[in-house]
Amino acid sequence: MSGLDDYMLPCLNKKLFGFECMGCGLQRSASLVVQGEFTDAFYMYPAIYTLILLLIVIILNAFKKFRLGNKIITILAVLNVVIIVTNFVLKLI
Repeated sequence: MSGLDDYMLPCLNKKLFGFECMGCGLQRSASLVVQGEFTDAFYMYPAIYTLILLLIVIILNAFKKFRLGNKIITILAVLNVVIIVTNFVLKLI
């Protein structure tokens, strides 16, 4: 899987402005999940697992509507925003 790292997109925000964006680490974290490095993936991008869960719920809800699907998606989306913004602010400090 080390060859996968050669195809990752660089962060333009970091290159242009010198600090990471809110999405920095997501690609590397997803790569670590695929490689089975679950703890490292979390430390790289703390929202990785809630984003994966959100994606799964969205896909399941698209094919088989369930009663609380939209409410669960909304809650997971808000949770992800909170985690991502909190992580971003903590990186800036």
